[in-house]
Amino acid sequence: MNEKIKGQILQIRASGKSNMFNIPAVQRLAFESGYYELVNFIEEDKTSYINFILTGKFPAPKSE
Repeated sequence: MNEKIKGQILQIRASGKSNMFNIPAVQRLAFESGYYELVNFIEEDKTSYINFILTGKFPAPKSE
């Protein structure tokens, strides 16, 4: 997760249009807003997304 994705999550949350745990609705709102990075991030790493929603903390970078 990077600052851009964090900002996109915060924008969706600020809109108040969906419960942030309603992942399909969040992805739909992200897609409609052009936040394709967020759509892909949630698809690829739901655990990190949920962790961010619960704690407000970024996951540790994955080492390659």
